[in-house]
Amino acid sequence: MAIQTVSNTRVKGVRWLAELYKNRQVDIVTAQTLNKLIDLEVSRLRMQLEDMERVTANYEKQYGMSSAEFLKKYEAGKTDDHMDFVEWSGLTKMSKSFRKTLAAIDSEG
Repeated sequence: MAIQTVSNTRVKGVRWLAELYKNRQVDIVTAQTLNKLIDLEVSRLRMQLEDMERVTANYEKQYGMSSAEFLKKYEAGKTDDHMDFVEWSGLTKMSKSFRKTLAAIDSEG
């Protein structure tokens, strides 16, 4: 599962467009395009979240504990640094972040 990032230069352009959009200074075609891009990004986030949750569910079944229980043990140093645990920890944290992002998007829509 690959997560891609964008360069800082492109982010500046997105921020500029977001500011124009927020101030209702874009035409209808640009607004529709931005809305479609947002929908596309939300869809991508949901698909990635589903993948992460599928993998974490497999770990929960394999190790007989919830991700929340595991993360408490892992962060308290009560597990080793087995590769599964490192991945499980990362996926659990990323899932939480993705859910938070999606909730923020849903609350604005």
